[in-house]
Amino acid sequence: MTKLAVIYYSSTGTVHAMAKRAAQAGEKAGAEVRVRQVAELAPPEAIASNAAWSQHFDATKDEPRATPDDIVWADAVLLGTPTRYGNVASQLKQFLDTLGPQWSQGLLADKVYAGFTSTMTAHGGQESTLLALYNTIYHFGGLVAAPGYTDPLKFADGNPYGVSHVTGGSNDAPLGEAQLAALDHLAERAVRIAGKLAS
Repeated sequence: MTKLAVIYYSSTGTVHAMAKRAAQAGEKAGAEVRVRQVAELAPPEAIASNAAWSQHFDATKDEPRATPDDIVWADAVLLGTPTRYGNVASQLKQFLDTLGPQWSQGLLADKVYAGFTSTMTAHGGQESTLLALYNTIYHFGGLVAAPGYTDPLKFADGNPYGVSHVTGGSNDAPLGEAQLAALDHLAERAVRIAGKLAS
């Protein structure tokens, strides 16, 4: 059975919802799935300053946290992050930066990787965030399985680099059918490619 790890950071819940959907799609594709959120690094006063952030932090504080073993264990890894000034959120980046021991032993190589992200505004750095995320994967020796336009549904979601969602000015727009379908496709494709590599 192909093993899929969905590792993400979410402050107010959008990327969390994306991770859950990707995990469900991975399970439907026949994978054994782990869903793990990376540790929060922001100080309590920053979290408390945003009601949605504080609420999401409280709601997910008991969920399992990502460890290096979750990536070592996996055949395919989906990484999720909100966009921070066109870049990967520091919480996810910090987790990736701790993987030196596993990287040096070659334990992160030859796995399938792909990413997903969200922003408040259209063209708010979604593509640059995914491209920045993949820089780390290249150093791992990982195999980036960006979705490209491998299915007609990608012309609706419009992101060949991964999956992205615009939350809007109030930062609460729910995932639409295009994003849900794109997440399903991303997870199914990663599981399928990883299965082919394993065989």
